Amino acid sequence: MTNFASRLAVAAVGLPLVLGMLWLGGWWLFTLLAIAACVGVHEFVTTARPLRPLAPAVYGGVILVLVGARSGGIVWLLGGFLATFVLGFVLHALSSTRAPTTAAVGSTILGSAWIGLGLGFLLLLREMHDHGRLIAFTVVLAAWAAATFAYFGGRLLGRHKLAPRLSPGKSWEGLLVGAVAGVFVAFIALYDTRDKYLAVWQAVLLGVVLVLAEVIGDLFESALKRDLEVKDTGRLLGGHGGMLDRIDGLLFAAPAAYFLVISFLHH
Repeated sequence: MTNFASRLAVAAVGLPLVLGMLWLGGWWLFTLLAIAACVGVHEFVTTARPLRPLAPAVYGGVILVLVGARSGGIVWLLGGFLATFVLGFVLHALSSTRAPTTAAVGSTILGSAWIGLGLGFLLLLREMHDHGRLIAFTVVLAAWAAATFAYFGGRLLGRHKLAPRLSPGKSWEGLLVGAVAGVFVAFIALYDTRDKYLAVWQAVLLGVVLVLAEVIGDLFESALKRDLEVKDTGRLLGGHGGMLDRIDGLLFAAPAAYFLVISFLHH
C-alpha cells in the first residue's frame, strides 16, 4: 500500500470513529482518548528513551489528567497533571537509573503535559456547556482540515519552506491552503449559531487560532523528533506514522480552543 493510500485508509476509518465518540461523549469519549493516550505515551517513552523518562509516571499522570477532566473539570485535570511531578520524583529516587534528574523527571513531565493536557482539554471542550458537542466537532474537523489541506497544498504548490530546520517538507503555500480550509470549516460549523452562541467574527477567529495552534503543535513534535533523531514516533497508522504524528496538532489546538471559547463566553 502506498503512503497516499495508507493515509486515505486511516482517515476513512479513524475520522468517523473519532466523530462517533465525540457525538456520544461521556465515558465513550474518555475510553477512546485513554486508549489514544496510552498509545501516545508508549510512543513518547520509546522515542525519548535517551532521556530516560519514567514510563509509569507518564502513564499515571496522563490517566489521572483524563480522569480528572472527566470527573471534576479543569481543577481536577490540573491536579492530575501536578501528580506527575510527585510520581516522577519518587520513582526516580527509587529507581536504579543513573540518568540526571533534570532529564528523567523533566521528560516525564513533558510527556504528561503534552499528551495528557492536550487530550484532557478535548474532554473539557465536549462537556463544557450546551454546545460542547458542536465545539468539539468544530475543533477536531478544523484541525484535521488544516493539516490535510496543508499537506496536499504543500505537495502541489509548495515553493517556500516554512521551517526548513525543523520540518523541511512544510511550506508557506501549504500553510495558507490549510489555513483557508481550517477557517472555512470553523465558519461553516458555527454559522447557524451566530445569534445565540459565537458570532461570525468569533468563529473566524477560532478558526485562525486553531490553524496556528495546529501548525505549532506539528512543528513542536518535529522539533522533538529532530532532537531525538527519529523520523516518525511509530508505524501504527501507516502513512500517518504513529499516534503522536497524527494528533500532534490537536494536542495544541484543543487547549487553545478551550481558553478562547471560555474567554468569548465570559465577555
